[in-house]
Amino acid sequence: MTQQLILKPEKCVGCRTCELMCSFGHNGVFNPRLSSVSVIDYPESTVTIPLMCLQCEDAVCQNVCPVGAIYRDKNDAVVIDPAKCIVCKLCVNACPLGNMKFSPITRSVFKCDLCGGTPQCARYCHAGAIVYVDPHEDSDRKKRIADQFKEAFSEVKS
Repeated sequence: MTQQLILKPEKCVGCRTCELMCSFGHNGVFNPRLSSVSVIDYPESTVTIPLMCLQCEDAVCQNVCPVGAIYRDKNDAVVIDPAKCIVCKLCVNACPLGNMKFSPITRSVFKCDLCGGTPQCARYCHAGAIVYVDPHEDSDRKKRIADQFKEAFSEVKS
């Protein structure tokens, strides 16, 4: 059975280890700007949330790619084939959660690829805010997470 990343924002302590391990694992440098994970801090509601591609079932980024450079791999991760990618950035604009990124350093589009089946963000998240598990272990989890996001975002008003 396919595993997936599960976010548990209530456990996030804001250490940003996930950002550092992601950038190091993919680029060999500790640079959060090159990370597929972004830790967002909401001080008004005292919440810190790790965000990354959640491997959407109907991935908009994949649907808008004009050259078919985005596909699902054997781990059910939505990944980018750099040999096919023309860096048009349509996928970056299409992602409803902003989890597709463009690196001006490598001049390429990137996103979470689940590290080939061993996500380093989950491996090094000692607080347990990011885990890589069977998604059916807690069927009510998605609703609870959505409720937490709704509560956190309602506290942050412009």
